[in-house]
Amino acid sequence: MEKNELIVVLEAPIKRGESEISQVELIKPNAGALRGVRLSDLAGSDVDSLITVLPRITVPALTKADCNNLDPADLITLAGKVIGFLSSKSAE
Repeated sequence: MEKNELIVVLEAPIKRGESEISQVELIKPNAGALRGVRLSDLAGSDVDSLITVLPRITVPALTKADCNNLDPADLITLAGKVIGFLSSKSAE
């Protein structure tokens, strides 16, 4: 994926104190960032798995509370990017 493909502009920006997060960049996870979740759950867009992994692979780093408050459309968009990381290049 190209860098601009890894940036998600949020439909519903996240308010964190006085600041607002309107876009998030995803970083390709390594095995350590995926610990504690089943890859099959993550590939199936399991919300709990996404909420575990997203804080580890987002810039700015989203908190679990941020992830819990994501608009469903934004969560689905982020899930699509995460699933893209799990696909092998030979499958493309």
